[in-house]
Amino acid sequence: MEPLKQLFELRKTDRKWHLPVLAGLCVGIPVLAGYYTDHLQDGKLASMAALVILYIQSQQIAKRMMILMTCSFGILVSFSVGVVFGFDPYVAALVLGLYAFAVHLGIYYLQMMRPPGNFFFIMLASVAITLPHDLATVPHQIGLIGIGTMISCLLGFVYSLVTLKRSKATHETITLSKNPYVNFTESVTFGFFVGLSLLIANLLELEKSYWVPTSCAAVMQGISVKHVWQRSIQRVIGTFLGLVITWGILLLSPSLLLLCVGIILLQTVVEFLVVRNYGLAVIFITILTIFLAESGAALTEDPTALILARFTHILTGCIVGAVGGWLLYNEKLQYLATRQIRRTKIIIARRK
Repeated sequence: MEPLKQLFELRKTDRKWHLPVLAGLCVGIPVLAGYYTDHLQDGKLASMAALVILYIQSQQIAKRMMILMTCSFGILVSFSVGVVFGFDPYVAALVLGLYAFAVHLGIYYLQMMRPPGNFFFIMLASVAITLPHDLATVPHQIGLIGIGTMISCLLGFVYSLVTLKRSKATHETITLSKNPYVNFTESVTFGFFVGLSLLIANLLELEKSYWVPTSCAAVMQGISVKHVWQRSIQRVIGTFLGLVITWGILLLSPSLLLLCVGIILLQTVVEFLVVRNYGLAVIFITILTIFLAESGAALTEDPTALILARFTHILTGCIVGAVGGWLLYNEKLQYLATRQIRRTKIIIARRK
C-alpha cells in the first residue's frame, strides 16, 4: 500500500513557480509555430529538443548558460547518433546501449548528476534511432533539433536576467560521492539494459519502439533498489491512469490547436509536480508524451488501439528497467564488479 500512498503524497520543494511556466513556453513555442505553419510534426520534434531547458541549473548566470549550451550540444549529438545508426534493428540496439553507457559515464565526470541527469539525452537518442531511416532528411531533422535548443537557450537567458538580476553571486560546491569504479560498473549496467530494452522491442516488432527504452531509462533513474521499484510501480499505475484520461480526451476528438495548447499546460503541470510527486507527474507525463509523439491521424483514427499499444510498450520498458535497477544498485554485485575492474587494471599496468 506504500506505493499507492506515495502516489498522492506531495513533497515540499524550493522550486520556484516560474520555472514550470518557462518549461511550458519553451516546449509550446515550437509546437504552436508548427501548427500555424502547417508543419506540426516538425514543431513537435523541435519541442522535444526544447526540453533542454530542464537543465537550467546553477545560480550564476554565466555558469547556467554554459551548462545550457553544453546540454544543447549533447542533445544535438544524441539525436545525430540516433538518426545515423537507425538503419538496422540490431545495430540500433547495440549503438543505443553503447551511447547510454557513454552518457551515464560522462555525466559523472561533467558533474551533472543532478536530475534530470542523463534522461533526456537517452530519450532523444531513442526517438531518433527508431525513426524511419532516411539520410536525406537528417539535415532537416537536426536543424529542427537545433532550433528547439536555441529557443530554450534564448528564453533561459532572458529568464536568468530577470530572476537572477538581484541575486548575489554564490560559490557553488558539488560533492561527488560516487567511486569512479562504481560509476563505471553502473554505466555498463545502465547501457546494457537500455540497449536490451530496445532489442526486445525490435524483436517483438513493436511500433514506435522508443517508448520501451525511454521507460526503461526513466525507471533506472532511481537512487536505490527500493526507489527503482517504487518508480516502476508508480510509473505503471500513473501510466495506466494517464492513458485512461488520454483515451477519454481523444474520444472527444479535440482540435489540433486545442491539443497544442494542452501540450503547453501539461508541460507546466508536469514540471510543477515532478519534484513533488513522481507518481502524480507520470499521469500528466503520459498524456503529454502521447500528444507530442503521435501524429494527428494516429490520435483520431483508433484511440483505443493506440492506448493499448502504448501501455504494452511502457509496461515492457518498466519491467526491463526494474530488473536493471535491481542489478544497478545491488551492493554485492557492485562490489564484485568493482573489485574485478581494479584487479584487471593492476594486471594491465604490470604488463606494460
